[in-house]
Amino acid sequence: MRVFLTGATGFIGSHIVTELLAAGHQVTGLARSDNGEQVLRAKGVDVVRGNLESPASLLPGVDQADAVIHTAFDHDFTHFAANCEKDRRVIEALGSVLKGTHRPLVMTSGVGLGDAGGGLPATEAVQNFNHPNPRIISEQTGNQLLEQGIDVRVMRLPQVHDTRKQGLLTPYIQLALRKGTVAYTGEGTNRFSACHVTDVARLYRLVLEQGEAGKRYHAVAEEGVSMNALASTIATRLGLPLTSLAPEQAEAHFGWFAMFVGMNLTASASWTQQQLGWIPEGPGLLADLQHLELTGA
Repeated sequence: MRVFLTGATGFIGSHIVTELLAAGHQVTGLARSDNGEQVLRAKGVDVVRGNLESPASLLPGVDQADAVIHTAFDHDFTHFAANCEKDRRVIEALGSVLKGTHRPLVMTSGVGLGDAGGGLPATEAVQNFNHPNPRIISEQTGNQLLEQGIDVRVMRLPQVHDTRKQGLLTPYIQLALRKGTVAYTGEGTNRFSACHVTDVARLYRLVLEQGEAGKRYHAVAEEGVSMNALASTIATRLGLPLTSLAPEQAEAHFGWFAMFVGMNLTASASWTQQQLGWIPEGPGLLADLQHLELTGA
């Protein structure tokens, strides 16, 4: 297939490029800059120049594609709600070209949307639009496209990691370096699901090749790693003290990250694994944190 990939130069997208090319697909990637274009062309990827601020700039890539994978997202969490709204506009624009065709759109969301409450891991069968994560708007927009007959498949992500990046833990680590301590709230018993980036990239390909319209897939290798274990491992790797804060101290210490630090984001991928035969093989989150690359952390 000819696949148009947004976020092609990003952390996850760059691995998806490698995965798709190795499987014999052709890739057109979105690039925002000359450097991004050069990186993609060096890999044998065709390029469409554009950005998320101008959804119309993405449409030439959709026009020439047999399928679209949308991973691009503005990860400036100080403007998280506004960036989720930006994602809505992009998804609508992608869908405007795919309407009336059988070409699939694989879009990206978070595992929190599968949380039914009660402390159980999130599942693919649940859509919780009461979840506090503003990114619910992405899945709501995907549902609207489904109602228009568009083949939308949703990939839900946990903390995607290698030794360089670890999802929400990357800004958490940067904050710890600035503050001089690795902090968590209470006993740190809340947990985060996780998956190595190479396993995530492989699952995107499987969802593209074998997925079904309207289904949600969880890229989860570990259902839950406790905040306490994460903080302890990071503190050891950074050589910083470990601090437990009272929940009411979280906002003053963490700023925008306070909404995430005590959140429980456990998730199951049992259904996804059964449907697609996907078995994660990469290192676990704690293992990657133990070998965290500190340059630029």
